[in-house]
Amino acid sequence: MIDFSSLLNTCQILAGPVRTIATFSHVVPVVLSLILGFFVFFKAKYNLLSKLFLSFILAFSLWLIGDVIIWDSNNYYLVYSIWSTLVYIEIVFYTIGLYFAIVFVRKADVSNLVKLLMFLCTLPAFFITISKQSVFGFYHPVCEAYNNNFLDLYKLVYEAIILLIMLGYLIAPFFKNNLEKIKKSDVVVLGSMFSFLLIFGATEYIAGVTGYYEINLYSLFLLPVFLIAIIYSVFELDVFNFHILGTHYLVVGLLVLTGGQVFFVSNTADILVTIFTTLFIVGLSIILFKNLKKESDQRVYIEKINKELEGLIKQRESLVHLVTHKVKGSFTRTKYIFAGILDGTFGDVSSEVKKWAEQGLESDNIGIQTVDLVLNASNLQKGSIKYEMKKIDFKEIVLKTINYKKGPIEAKGIKIETEIKDGLYEVQGDPIWLKEVVHNFLENSTKYTKAGTVTVGLERIADKVRFFIKDTGVGITEEDKKNLFTEGGRGKNSVKVNVDSTGYGLYSVKLIMDAHGGKVWAESEGQGKGSTFYAELNAVS
Repeated sequence: MIDFSSLLNTCQILAGPVRTIATFSHVVPVVLSLILGFFVFFKAKYNLLSKLFLSFILAFSLWLIGDVIIWDSNNYYLVYSIWSTLVYIEIVFYTIGLYFAIVFVRKADVSNLVKLLMFLCTLPAFFITISKQSVFGFYHPVCEAYNNNFLDLYKLVYEAIILLIMLGYLIAPFFKNNLEKIKKSDVVVLGSMFSFLLIFGATEYIAGVTGYYEINLYSLFLLPVFLIAIIYSVFELDVFNFHILGTHYLVVGLLVLTGGQVFFVSNTADILVTIFTTLFIVGLSIILFKNLKKESDQRVYIEKINKELEGLIKQRESLVHLVTHKVKGSFTRTKYIFAGILDGTFGDVSSEVKKWAEQGLESDNIGIQTVDLVLNASNLQKGSIKYEMKKIDFKEIVLKTINYKKGPIEAKGIKIETEIKDGLYEVQGDPIWLKEVVHNFLENSTKYTKAGTVTVGLERIADKVRFFIKDTGVGITEEDKKNLFTEGGRGKNSVKVNVDSTGYGLYSVKLIMDAHGGKVWAESEGQGKGSTFYAELNAVS
């Protein structure tokens, strides 16, 4: 046993000039780290990532506390005993840091085998420490212990391996062809932890080799950089999957930094200024927290309303599908009955009955079309439609649709004309759904044109392909324009002219065009003056 009682207290003499720096660089980070660690732990509902984060903070804080005691204490016995444990504590927080990094990237726990391997890697340092072999003596003239060379080498190699593994996780995505999938949070968190542990380990090594331990002391001032990166990730990138007000933590951190200066100034005036500044910040913080609480309560209320709204939307979707399928089934059954009457399935019937059967069949077809419109709009709205985008000739789609619809349209006494200019009309889109756009525009114009002309046009304007249908129908008022292309939107004139109008046809067109990166609009000089409907897509070469 070394008799320290008769020795000159060199710890007090040598550490005196840097004690203030040592205390400030250790104690403040410990307080800030512990507040952040427990804050994350409780807010994240004790999930694995938050547990590992808190464990890392606790282990590192324990090392900081031990190190600051070595710098501040005048007791040789205390310095010697704590010095002997720091290497093992350092290996532990490096191990937990690696565990945290792996889970953070994989978003899942590691296997039991990996856990066992990491645990076994800490055992050599543990057994050397508890067997009192981590240090071999104490050199009192410079207040330093003699480290176990094997343990120092083991620590150096082990920490280097950990840093290489972290570096691998950090840079691996950049060597793959999916750079767009690299998460900003991964780069920020892993990059900051790797950088801090690298600098910490490097300065530890340099300090041990040169005996200039102050270099490791000053490296701790980089800890706030790591904390800032973690704070940014927690509050802005939401790496722990919870929403909190980061301002609270930042204000608390400011109070710790400001109030902590009281313990590092000796001048009375400086102490009073620091106390006054701290109290002033406390007052402002109380006001800020009250405002933040109001904002937080409002956000919680909005989130609650949104959840209720989402529930109602799902209920409405289920109801729409249930009702429309039931209605469509009824229409389909009666349609086949009317069709059977007309084709003689039920025997000969009078011309009067055939007449009513024809009207019933037409009514059923309209009903089925209406149900399909509502179902399509519902599916388009919730994004369940999968578009098969490819390069197509939009002109071909327009011409085919005109040929298909020309007979029924002219049978109603409406003349159909075309204004299709020569040129390339290739677009990127789904031919089935773009055909639905053309079909819907034609149907819409003929329904609201009792007599006259419907003109189908197609033109190339710079890098745009513009399709339009101009009619001589009832026109659109300024008030009715507001309802066009909205869910269930119908104008006053549409109800009068077309009692079967649902407002879902043009709404479906808008949803289809939105999905294709295009746009739709309508123009009219007013009631009774006809209207023109436009659909515009990006041209492709």
